[in-house]
Amino acid sequence: MVLDKKTRALDDLRMQILSLWVTPGADLDEAALCAQYGVSRTPMREVFQRLAGEGYLELGQNRAPKVASMDLPTLRMFFQTAPLVYANIARLAAENRRADQIAPLRAVQDQFRRATEARDAGAAALLNHSFHAQIGAMSHNPYLRMSLGRMLIDHTRLSQTFYRPSSPEDTSRIAIAADQHDAMIDAIEARDAEAATALTLAHWDLSRDRIERFVTPDPLPLDVATLKETADAL
Repeated sequence: MVLDKKTRALDDLRMQILSLWVTPGADLDEAALCAQYGVSRTPMREVFQRLAGEGYLELGQNRAPKVASMDLPTLRMFFQTAPLVYANIARLAAENRRADQIAPLRAVQDQFRRATEARDAGAAALLNHSFHAQIGAMSHNPYLRMSLGRMLIDHTRLSQTFYRPSSPEDTSRIAIAADQHDAMIDAIEARDAEAATALTLAHWDLSRDRIERFVTPDPLPLDVATLKETADAL
């Protein structure tokens, strides 16, 4: 029973962090979470240790567990590293995938497409996470998979904005992303490493600018900007 409760706490906290229900950098209340999941402090701390090992939390002495932040240095590293990791994962997946791994990847893709067509941004972001995690598994490279797993935490949190279209252009971009997923699967199934890599980089470029809006503040309204300039002039 304790194991089931721990598993529930582990899975639920992952989803809450990925879905931004828990704010990046927020402290977790251990006592409240113990009460919520019906576990004592020891199994709850084991959950924290597991989440920290996966990159979801930051632990320190004499302080509450903290959700992994997305500060500027972290995001800078993310945008520098993501295309390198994705490209190498895609190449290795095409070279090393097993035949029995293709159908599960297509099944996740089918769910992903349905979520995007239904405009369910939360589900689409989580299914995109699963899609790329499965490609990571197909690479059969434990070193890159660890890097991918950490990177996907931030990518999934950032991509919540990508799957909430605010214009026809955004809607078109999401449809293109779904089509790229299908093409990536075909390339991996065909063991075409060059095509898988090129498609993956195009896929990254498609979402990169939109994801960057997550951390770029909207410009001040014209009247506010003009007011500030006038005040400075005085």
